[in-house]
Amino acid sequence: MIHLQCKLFSGSQAAALGLLALLSLGQADAAERFRHVQAKVFPGDEWARWPTPEAAGWSAVKLKAAREHAATLKTAAVIIVQGGRVVDEWGETKRPFKCHSMRKSILSSLFGPHVATGKIKRTSTLSELGIDDNAPSLIDIEKTATVADLLKARSGVYHPALYETKGMAAKRPSRGSHAPGTFWYYNNWDFNALGTIFENQTRRGIFEEFEERLAKPLGMQDFVREQHTRYVSGPDSVHPAYPFQLSARDLARFGLLFARGGRWDDSQIIPHDWVIESTRSYSTTERGGGYGYMWWVAANGKFYPNVTLPDGSFAASGYRGHKVLVIPQWDLVIVHRVNTFEEEGSVSTTGFGKLLKRILAAWPRG
Repeated sequence: MIHLQCKLFSGSQAAALGLLALLSLGQADAAERFRHVQAKVFPGDEWARWPTPEAAGWSAVKLKAAREHAATLKTAAVIIVQGGRVVDEWGETKRPFKCHSMRKSILSSLFGPHVATGKIKRTSTLSELGIDDNAPSLIDIEKTATVADLLKARSGVYHPALYETKGMAAKRPSRGSHAPGTFWYYNNWDFNALGTIFENQTRRGIFEEFEERLAKPLGMQDFVREQHTRYVSGPDSVHPAYPFQLSARDLARFGLLFARGGRWDDSQIIPHDWVIESTRSYSTTERGGGYGYMWWVAANGKFYPNVTLPDGSFAASGYRGHKVLVIPQWDLVIVHRVNTFEEEGSVSTTGFGKLLKRILAAWPRG
């Protein structure tokens, strides 16, 4: 029986046999993540699979119970990847569904290479970048927000935004009520304006960059840019939204890239430092976890109801139950999809937490 185990130790200790030396920023939290067995597996044209769940240390019986529970929900697809191989999957894992807010974690990843080259500076202010909006335009204090403030959803810009839910709009603070950098609010204005900033500074379209930087190198099997991407514009703001449609098995490749610290085979696709920095918590959210650079982050074990995860776990999360959960310490990626093309397609955070608890119960480390 093969187990993928991750041993924690301080930066002054020698690396245990079978573990890679950690490339990091020297931060304490970085030392606790991205430690894997040395022999790494990545998918090729197709995903590699464990011959049985038991070969990966999982219980087929308990996974069957998780499947049966998922059948009582509006779950459309699940894929579980450990050690670079598929442990189990069910549902329409090949079908591209709407990603909703998972688009934000995708954009966050695309920032990394351009921050590394200096094309995008986290310290640049909206004023310096020439970023404004339609009437009522930004006020002076809002224009002092930096790119880093927007990445953290701490801009203090509470202008109407596109592609937001009624609940998001209802919670929006009043204009000028919080100075940039001082208050966390899950803000589509920040996320959409970052799309504009990305395209202005790189001279690259988001979808073009995604295809060339991620979809092709990672071998995504179901993504067709012309069919699965679009911009959403409207009168509320000059900054369009940029929704994607992706399949569960393609999103699992994205999750595995981040579980492996931005590396894919022999290529560093996303800078390792950016993976660490962007998936670190900068704010405490209402659900009890944290928020990074457009990633949701586990903090003090809190993330989903009834589930305790290792600190340093993180997730891309989308409206009505879409998840790409990454647990680097366990070299584990779990993708959950809902068919939100249909009005009734929805799985609550609590519902996903109950399913996740059953999935992790199938693995002794969980």
